[in-house]
Amino acid sequence: MSLFRVDSSIRTEGSVSRAVADSIEAGWRQTHPGGAVERRDLAADPIPATAWTTAIGAGQTPADQRTPEQAEALALVAAAADELAAADAVVIGAPLYNFGVPQFLKAWIDLLILDERFAPGAAPLAGKQVALVVARGGGYAEGTPRHGWDHATGWLRRILGDVWGGDVTVVEAELTMAAANPSMADLIPLAEQSKTAAHELAATTGRTFAERVLATV
Repeated sequence: MSLFRVDSSIRTEGSVSRAVADSIEAGWRQTHPGGAVERRDLAADPIPATAWTTAIGAGQTPADQRTPEQAEALALVAAAADELAAADAVVIGAPLYNFGVPQFLKAWIDLLILDERFAPGAAPLAGKQVALVVARGGGYAEGTPRHGWDHATGWLRRILGDVWGGDVTVVEAELTMAAANPSMADLIPLAEQSKTAAHELAATTGRTFAERVLATV
């Protein structure tokens, strides 16, 4: 049984999304010490920028006429799909960049959808728990000036839940730039509250995921 963790933050030190994902992983290990944790760091090992278009072309080319690059792209699609399909539970770290999805994460999802197991209608994550860890530098809650500017979280919920069928839990931390941005200094207490709540929910989520997976054994 395994927890599959995907990180997409460009930061390896000081990343809030990575730290909150750590809390999920810790909760999983606490409840299921023998459970494996598999990882894919999309920022450290990104999907090649040309892989998606190359794989699309390969899918439209007879197998005996494919170039080595096309064959390699299709192999990358299959490997990514194998990896995610094998997981019993999933954690995806998704910091908000420029009001949208990190390019590394978008490239991975685009590639996965080319595999027939992850095509719309296949629901490959049906019955599986998925944690979406969202970190936002500012405030995007209802009533704030930038409410509605987060164009990542809704899309990711659509893909992970509505398209792929996962049971999605969103763990959010907001105002993560408050301590580093002097103009946000007054918001530091709210930022700390948000971070604390995110870690608490993350730990609970990790334990819950492990409990549900163990209950299926």
